[in-house]
Amino acid sequence: MSEGLTLPLASGASLRFYDRWLQRWREWMRADTLAYLMSETPDWKPPMNLDTKPRILISEFMDDSAVAALASEFDVIYQPDLVDRPADLLEAARHADALIVRNRTQVRGELLAALKRAKVIGRLGVGLDNIDVSACQSRQIGVIPASGANAQAVAEYVIASIFLLLRGAYFSSSAVGAGQWPRTALSNGREIAGKQLGLVGFGFIGQLTAKLARGLGLTVVAHDPALAPDAPVWAETGVTPLGLDSLLGSSDIVSLHVPLLPQTCNLIDAERLSRFKPGAILINSARGGVVDEVALAAALSSGQLGGAALDVFDAEPLPAGSPLADAPNLLLTPHIAGLTVESNQRVSALVAERVAQALRSSEVNHGAH
Repeated sequence: MSEGLTLPLASGASLRFYDRWLQRWREWMRADTLAYLMSETPDWKPPMNLDTKPRILISEFMDDSAVAALASEFDVIYQPDLVDRPADLLEAARHADALIVRNRTQVRGELLAALKRAKVIGRLGVGLDNIDVSACQSRQIGVIPASGANAQAVAEYVIASIFLLLRGAYFSSSAVGAGQWPRTALSNGREIAGKQLGLVGFGFIGQLTAKLARGLGLTVVAHDPALAPDAPVWAETGVTPLGLDSLLGSSDIVSLHVPLLPQTCNLIDAERLSRFKPGAILINSARGGVVDEVALAAALSSGQLGGAALDVFDAEPLPAGSPLADAPNLLLTPHIAGLTVESNQRVSALVAERVAQALRSSEVNHGAH
């Protein structure tokens, strides 16, 4: 029996079988260990929680090395597809001291009620709109996001999207391979140098995007009501603060970096899209719901916008028949802006260590379950 068990979770029944088996194994091990220790060291006293380890439930994919690190110290149940089996997820949650999720597992309502033992929830990402944070706080469950760990990946996604959409020449492989030669049609691409990038939201990801963009010759402006006009970050980054309407009307590229909140829901609607500079490009790698998708499709079809890249959507996966499906000059990706080999390793390692720390602290203060 290795320390820390990673068990395939087939069903609630198999989980109950595993619980009974593990309890009996621990009872046998405890009895055997206690007999030896007490015979060899008469003054030794058993600790209160010798027979248990905190259990960590992971319901979506995580870097293997981070899972292995957790399994060396804790009981780990790792099932990347558990998010798609709600009944099994609820059953497993009832026995979990910690839950680790990405953005698909909705930690609220029935699932949150099932987490009676949980002390901490790790989020393999930054956004917390899939977690009822206030309800977790009321239950004294800590919530740990991977703040900053995927920023490089998101910033590079934004820059790559700018190149693709401005130049417009990278979707002709099939035509050229078939013997066509659309040289004239693809000769009107635009260069990135000298353009203005407007960032809506200027947190860590926005600041890193600005750094990369300025290195390519872009002028960068930003809007963030949380930052005062004289905040040191503006001078430190060489970015000019602007009001939202001024930014939208003057920028060649607009990139969104805001959370989904009541005040940001449909922030970019039909009325605001009409204020964009003609031919401008919109990039949303932040959260679905910030952009009115119907209005965006109309702006692309009319030529008001020169292009757009969306990595996030109101509903994920994107429903069949979405107006975005037939919109021109549009890049669609399945919520992967922050996902690379490197970022997954960073995010997973960060969350694993912080969840482990929280559980160790819980054991010290309260004892294991």
